[in-house]
Amino acid sequence: MMAVAAAQKNREMFAIKKSYSIENGYPSRRRSLVDDARFETLVVKQTKQSVLEEARQRANDDSLEDCVLQAQQQEHHAPQEDKIELNNEEHDQPQFEDEEEMIPNIEVHEEQGDYTDGRQDDNEDAGLTEEEVVLANAASESPEAENAVQRAAVVVHLKDGMGSLGRILKAVETYRGSILHLESRPSRNDGMDHDVLIKLDMTRANLLQLIRTLRQSSSFGGISLLAENNISVKTPWFPKHASELDNCNHLMTKYEPDLDMNHPGFADKVYRQRRKEIAEIAFAYRYGDAIPRIEYTEVENKTWKAVFTTVVDLVQKHACAEYRAVFKKLRDENIFVEERIPQLEEVSNFLRRNTGFTLRPAAGLLTARDFLASLAFRVFQSTQYVRHVTSPYHTPEPDCIHELLGHMPLLADPSFAQFSQEIGLASLGASDEEIEKLSTVYWFTVEFGLCKEQGQVKAYGAGLLSAYGELLHALSDKPELRPFEPASTAVQPYQDQEYQPIYYVAESFEDAKDKFRRWVSTMSRPFEVRFNPHTERVEILDSVDKLETLVSQMNTELLHLTNAISKLRNPY
Repeated sequence: MMAVAAAQKNREMFAIKKSYSIENGYPSRRRSLVDDARFETLVVKQTKQSVLEEARQRANDDSLEDCVLQAQQQEHHAPQEDKIELNNEEHDQPQFEDEEEMIPNIEVHEEQGDYTDGRQDDNEDAGLTEEEVVLANAASESPEAENAVQRAAVVVHLKDGMGSLGRILKAVETYRGSILHLESRPSRNDGMDHDVLIKLDMTRANLLQLIRTLRQSSSFGGISLLAENNISVKTPWFPKHASELDNCNHLMTKYEPDLDMNHPGFADKVYRQRRKEIAEIAFAYRYGDAIPRIEYTEVENKTWKAVFTTVVDLVQKHACAEYRAVFKKLRDENIFVEERIPQLEEVSNFLRRNTGFTLRPAAGLLTARDFLASLAFRVFQSTQYVRHVTSPYHTPEPDCIHELLGHMPLLADPSFAQFSQEIGLASLGASDEEIEKLSTVYWFTVEFGLCKEQGQVKAYGAGLLSAYGELLHALSDKPELRPFEPASTAVQPYQDQEYQPIYYVAESFEDAKDKFRRWVSTMSRPFEVRFNPHTERVEILDSVDKLETLVSQMNTELLHLTNAISKLRNPY
């Protein structure tokens, strides 16, 4: 399908491929999700600019000339009355029936990263736009791919009213397109009269030429190419099924201790080799496999024991009630014991029984976008390597001790698990700038969050609960504590070299979820998604039929809940 091919081609062209290292300009000595997101935004922007400039320079090469010549030949052989005169010819507005059956409106956002409606910035080179580059590259896979009839949707912004519609229809006819659906609405963009959505079937080569032709007309304020599911081909690719997390492996970056002189394992060849072995085991993992078992050494288990006993001493006094409850269950089931590091498989099974979350072994650290995306499927990407024995209470990057002691207990709490998944769902298809904001929210909540409990402040952030030094600092009178508000939290600078000077306090997990949902609704993404736990698939809610099916399912659930309440109130 064009949507899949174009999105995957887009991902291949523009995805970050540099490792997070000082040599590549990574800004920090310590890995964090926030710096990952910022680094990724910068690198992708540079890569995208380079790719677009190269494509524009190639605009007159043989491959593109073939595409243009093909369309021109078809135009030449078309009947005389079918010739395109976009700027001068006037047409009567076609009449459409059954307006009630039109598909839902699609809002096109400007300057938000997902939709640029075809316009060029003043400082940007004229020529091929990003959407044309994506489409051309998807078509260049083979002659069959170029000439295959594909389904797409085009949004055209009309400056001069509906009188321009006939010109669009004439262009579609000339380029041998078949219109499946057409809908219009008053434009929400300044200077535009109407927006027209056209769903059509057309060969990729002709579709590319159609977009260029329409864009050359002064009657139109911009063109946006959509694909199936009403998503722009420029919208960042995201996995739709848990199995597609396998496709994120090429974006996974291994933290190399030998690249950083300040890393505790920099001079330890044995440790570096051990890290490499564990990384290779995780790289071989695929969806559906059993999580590989790691035979931890005596030294690694000793490191775990040092941190574990410290956490046990601090949990009762400083951790939130939800963390304490699950921590006790993990100890009661002999998953958390001080003598050995738990295996990810046994922890994953524990999470599945409690909240449906599962673990996936990670060879290193994902990009911020891919890490957050995994949460949408209730999958947590966890490393299996252990910090260096000389630094048991500090690690420059997350290791399995941090993830087991910091993250796992709360992922088994239903309310917190839901909050984590909603961050993941919000990241799917988000712009790079929004990924930065979501990463910052994640940092100040899931990693370093505080909450209120019976008038006292408790810790629930994994970075606090697995690092006793910062935990004691966060609960002292030294830092500033602010109420959790996603809009302000998302833009708060953070400290990566020392303890945080500012922490955010949630009234409760439910309150945090409510505020987060309201904030996410203001994001620029023009579609909504939901996770179907039965199919492990993310569904894009973009049609009336899908919404009606979902409402029917919800009504059935509400009926069961109503019946349960009635039976509790009247047991006899």
